[in-house]
Amino acid sequence: MLNSIIETPITLPSLLICLAAAMILGVLTAAVFLYRSRHSASFALTLALLPMAVAVVIMLVNGNIGTGVAVAGAFALVRFRSVPGTAREIAAIFTAMALGLALGMGYLGIAVIFFVLAALFTLVLTAVNFGAAPRTEKQLKITIPENYNYEGLFDDVFQNYQIQAGLERIRTTNMGTLFELTYHASFPGGRIPKEFLDELRARNGNLTIVVGDVMEKEML
Repeated sequence: MLNSIIETPITLPSLLICLAAAMILGVLTAAVFLYRSRHSASFALTLALLPMAVAVVIMLVNGNIGTGVAVAGAFALVRFRSVPGTAREIAAIFTAMALGLALGMGYLGIAVIFFVLAALFTLVLTAVNFGAAPRTEKQLKITIPENYNYEGLFDDVFQNYQIQAGLERIRTTNMGTLFELTYHASFPGGRIPKEFLDELRARNGNLTIVVGDVMEKEML
């Protein structure tokens, strides 16, 4: 069960079996990692095809694992050279690569066992929201004029509503005439009082205020 089905030279039946398994496991891998996550159709298609592509590369290098891994790794890094990817997407890419590597060497049993364990592990951690920020935590963005001193500008407002907030990022906008302050804020009970926003608007000159969920940081 754990032995390779590929012989040298590669026969047509073993080639077709490995590629068919790669297609099936690729689609299942995409379904698992895209569960409860934001994604594009192009990424889903790429993730489904990646195991088969890696398997073919491993077969073509005729057992030279070092060359095969180097080429397959270059394929995987192409996505992250153009569009930022999340840590979850990176994990999905490397899982698909591992499946393709196992299938390219003919180890169907190892590939299936690895997929089952990785899928169960991923689905369980996703279901329990492992590592997710509590619902009381939000990302707060406040725009202020560039002549305002942003240090401690809203501290008293945060204290009045018992909101714990830390300044994470400062960004200039509108040709440097405005500052965008990004806070990581914890709201009691997850409730965002309208009075709190009204006080912020009065303090920042009624400029833009955005409150949203804490997003997963992208990895370049």
